Amino acid sequence: MTRTKIVIVGNGMVGSRFVDDLVARDPDEHFQITALGAEEYAPYNRVLLSEVVAGNIDVASLTLPATIDSRARILRGTTAIALDRRGRRVITADGDAHPYDAVVLAAGSRPRIPAIQGLSASGGLPAGVHALRNLDDAREIVAATVNARRAVVVGGGVLGLEAACGLAKRGLRVTLLHGSPTVMDRQLDPDAAAVVARAIAGLDIDLRTGAVTERFVVSGGRVRAVWLAAEEIMTDLVVLACGTIPETAIASSARLSVARGVVVNGSLASPDDPRVFAIGDCAQSPEGSTGLIAQGWEQSRRLAGHLASARGLQAEPSVSGAPRRPSMALRIAMAHLSFAQGDAHGTDVVRLKAAGLDVVTMGTRADATSPGQRVVRLSDPVAGRHLEVVVEAGRLIGAICVGSGQVGADLVASYTRGTPVPTDPAYLLMRSFGGTPTEANDPTAMPDSTTVCRCNGVTKRDIVTGWRDGATTLGQIASVTRATTGCGGCKEAVAGLIDWMEKSDPERASSPIGRARGENSVTAPKHAVTTSKPLM
Repeated sequence: MTRTKIVIVGNGMVGSRFVDDLVARDPDEHFQITALGAEEYAPYNRVLLSEVVAGNIDVASLTLPATIDSRARILRGTTAIALDRRGRRVITADGDAHPYDAVVLAAGSRPRIPAIQGLSASGGLPAGVHALRNLDDAREIVAATVNARRAVVVGGGVLGLEAACGLAKRGLRVTLLHGSPTVMDRQLDPDAAAVVARAIAGLDIDLRTGAVTERFVVSGGRVRAVWLAAEEIMTDLVVLACGTIPETAIASSARLSVARGVVVNGSLASPDDPRVFAIGDCAQSPEGSTGLIAQGWEQSRRLAGHLASARGLQAEPSVSGAPRRPSMALRIAMAHLSFAQGDAHGTDVVRLKAAGLDVVTMGTRADATSPGQRVVRLSDPVAGRHLEVVVEAGRLIGAICVGSGQVGADLVASYTRGTPVPTDPAYLLMRSFGGTPTEANDPTAMPDSTTVCRCNGVTKRDIVTGWRDGATTLGQIASVTRATTGCGGCKEAVAGLIDWMEKSDPERASSPIGRARGENSVTAPKHAVTTSKPLM
């Protein structure tokens, strides 16, 4: 049997997930997979790097579960530099050439370095100035906080707010600079942003909106201050959170269509070459890019199904039979089957991970010109609360929730599951204020099909099954099902289910199997052929 050679450029959160998705659909080894990762580390959750900066989690807990399979050759610390489309080869910096029948670009994105005097994107940043995009960035920022007293964060989007709150939690005096009039302007309307700004002030963070950063004062190779239009802000540490730029260099040099990202069609293939595909942050798909990991994972699942179908395999992993060599990939595939059977709806939920700030947004912003929309808003700035829902055709199509985590959780469930809303949409905002727990948060009443981890499509049934198989801690459940390994917003819900199962089945919680698996660590099995550094 001739095996189809698949080369994946990138082994981050999306690239490594694509390996898992492809293996799960290929029990008879039709594919020969090579993944090229520029970083030397095993795949880790970069979505939670701001949590490392805040000191809420340690670096080791970022490790993502990985598939054990001889078909997957993972080459870490290997940078792809060119795509030879005529010879069907990917060329790496060490001079090697990797032949392919299909190549998948999953190179992600890089931090955007603003064109400001004192910074040089090509020549390296001065000491004390850091972007926050990879594991080394997070480690360097944490190390810098030991001797720093003052910090400036440039950028008031999601990452900027998370970084500012994390540094303030570590005891630094933080100034947050944002060029737009309001924070999180891509997700929040001015009223909601004003409530968030008030909450930021309550955390002793000096927020400056409409701030024009003119230059960075660098002395002796180290940043000393940031100049605004008419003010100098002294600082020991600067964190840049100015957005990202898709990695498109290889595609451009191979003369593939590139706009903001690598242009792909509905099948995620380049219109210039049907053997070249792109997924994740580096791709520009017809549905647009949310920049969120859930979209990248949905694209990974979709492309794996497309390539499997092309080889005459099932587009979705089978749960009725087992592969010839059982692997974690099959269990993972089973865990997110309910998500796989849906569409990309729900991949645009944004949940802020910041101590002292509770913000969730999703879907469409209110549009006064749309006659079919119904918008209900509840705003109480003094209490730090702003809620808004947008309903159309009996479904929740958008929401903003500031300062009310319980309502936010319920809205996310309604939005991602597409359930019909009450006749009066106001009940979407009021149902959690009566003091009675909602059905979604009562494990006993929660249907088995309820999606607990939106990023990975893990249901209550998957978590209960993992528990019964011996995974009795949060880390073990994460290893088996991947719940909590995306944005981390489901951690409390998963922990609540574990508490419920411990009370209903105490003997299993203390069983030798559970104890033998370890308490809270998430183990990352190595691939059959791999070179990498551990996270710690």
